[in-house]
Amino acid sequence: MTIIAWILIGLFAGLIAKALTPGKDPGGCLLTMVIGIVGGLLGGWLGKVLFGVDSIDGFFSLSTWIAAVAGSVIVLLVYRMVTGQRSR
Repeated sequence: MTIIAWILIGLFAGLIAKALTPGKDPGGCLLTMVIGIVGGLLGGWLGKVLFGVDSIDGFFSLSTWIAAVAGSVIVLLVYRMVTGQRSR
């Protein structure tokens, strides 16, 4: 996949992850993309390690999107735990 495909998958996976996990998150489009890209990489790695499958097959593959969204939810939850609730 090209870098543009990774960015698009990251953006959409990050948006889906933010929609699936309730709560307010700081950051805009760039942070959502970073969460999605890192989540896609994490999801692909976890799919390979846990199930022995290549879960990052292509842009239109369902396994790619499931791995990216699942990984993005994990990254988002870890991000929330690390940043916590900061008072302003």
